Amino acid sequence: MLNEDGKNLVVDPGAFTTPFLGLGDVVGIVVTHEHADHWTPDQFTHILDHNPGIPIFGPAGFAAAASGFDITVVTPGETVTVGPFTLEFFGGKHAVIHSSIPVIDNVGVLINGTLFHPGDSFTVPGVPVDVLAVPSSGPWLKIAEVMDYVTAVKPKRAFPIHEMVNSAIGNGMARERIGAVTEAGGGEFFVLEPTEFRDL
Repeated sequence: MLNEDGKNLVVDPGAFTTPFLGLGDVVGIVVTHEHADHWTPDQFTHILDHNPGIPIFGPAGFAAAASGFDITVVTPGETVTVGPFTLEFFGGKHAVIHSSIPVIDNVGVLINGTLFHPGDSFTVPGVPVDVLAVPSSGPWLKIAEVMDYVTAVKPKRAFPIHEMVNSAIGNGMARERIGAVTEAGGGEFFVLEPTEFRDL
């Protein structure tokens, strides 16, 4: 979740995310793709109960999966504004999990020209990135690819996301590797624990 001028933007409120109970002042929700660890009907209901009528942005595949919710489909190259947030979308496809599993739609999002969230992809946005949300675990990646990704983006700051399937030991290893390549590129690495916030 991001906060700007007292307004909130929620990104990928999925099954592994702390429930957003009673959260107000939400101006929009961004979902990068359709997998349940990035959105659930229950999470949407919790948010919409306190913020009715707000837009939900996501790719076409997600919109098809989220039947019963009013989804605004966004595509790579598109820019939208909601409240104090400018959202620029990149990419288009989820990273390959396995040749037997179809590749689904996925959009990365650059928020206010500052924070880039790639969803489940190694999309390099091709623009300067101040803060990169770095996927650090999952069935579609290995740490060498993550390190190459951070090196390619070369963010000023980076923090790990998508790490709930890691053990504590696995998180330590991933954080060490991501931190090393972030700092080698001249950037700063930090960790955000659940419910922890940081000024960007």
